[in-house]
Amino acid sequence: MPKILLFANTDWYLYNFRRALAEELRAQGNEVILLSPPGGYRNLLLEHGFQWVSFRLSRQGVNPLGELWTILRLMRIYRQIEPDIVHHFTVKPVIYGSIAARLLGVRGIVNSITGLGHLFIHPGFFVGVLRGITKILYRLSLRGTQVIFENPADRETFIRNRFIEPEQAHLVLGTGVDVNRFRPAPKHNDQPLILFAGRWLATKGIHEFVEAAQRVKHKGSNARFAIAGTVDPGNPASVPPEQIEAWKRSNAVEFWGWQADMPSVLAQTDIFCLPSYREGVPSALLEACASGLPIIATDVPGCRDVVEGGINGLLVPPRNSDALADAIETLLAAPSLRDKLGQAGRQLALEKFSLENITAQTLKVYRKALEQ
Repeated sequence: MPKILLFANTDWYLYNFRRALAEELRAQGNEVILLSPPGGYRNLLLEHGFQWVSFRLSRQGVNPLGELWTILRLMRIYRQIEPDIVHHFTVKPVIYGSIAARLLGVRGIVNSITGLGHLFIHPGFFVGVLRGITKILYRLSLRGTQVIFENPADRETFIRNRFIEPEQAHLVLGTGVDVNRFRPAPKHNDQPLILFAGRWLATKGIHEFVEAAQRVKHKGSNARFAIAGTVDPGNPASVPPEQIEAWKRSNAVEFWGWQADMPSVLAQTDIFCLPSYREGVPSALLEACASGLPIIATDVPGCRDVVEGGINGLLVPPRNSDALADAIETLLAAPSLRDKLGQAGRQLALEKFSLENITAQTLKVYRKALEQ
């Protein structure tokens, strides 16, 4: 029975984005071990019957000795578990996990690039230095591994920078969506509801969403605007608490916090917005598609791989709250267009983004990793 280890930088990520993959691997008779720092989701993973191993990891640590010690600790865990396949998610697990696995001779090494993240989006000297170091580490660590990308732009970036060879690269569009759990629902809102759902990060476009809401409300619209999700303290792009409080006082947007039952939240929603600066393939958009919602997203990698402008949603320039407000007003004024876009999104989810489809593509990469 193959032993497969999935390693990410938070238990939140494993639970929300890789649990379906882990369940499918287990259903096929594999032994699945989950590895992450401890957090609020470890008990949920354990309740689902998974083996979960705690591994403390500093998401922002840059001390060379501390990072070297992290790799040595990781090697000790890999030696104890003896996995046949290791699958790494997020930057540090990808880099450190690949180094540890190669040094120990693990048979199958698979890495998922889930987006280029803060280091590749933000300017600044210090971020630029870290970006240069990360590029070197990618070249060293990814050699000989199988690498999964969520969108073509990220794949081309890695090939162009010679982090990997073309034959190592695989395109799997996101983590998939449960099309039976997320389904279209009839809408009965007297006031149309526009929803943003995701981590409260500047790079998700939350500032632009609030500004667009303020503009639309100022022009007299009776639409409701809501933000679901929560802050991410470990991320440099996380919105400060004082900014959240200021937005709450403006009364333009409702802050709902983290929602355990997203299908019910999306069933209330008329328009879904994600004005992100760059993504892998955001699960929030896949869920909105499967729920038959019209989407407004930015014309950036990841978002435009889910939203086809004029087909299942509207695309706007990133960092542009005026364009976002205009798009919202366009859909508010055209209920029939909202219905048309939502129906097309549901069909797209069925054809391209179902869990079964995405999991099957991932298992093909596992087989290639073992063959190599």
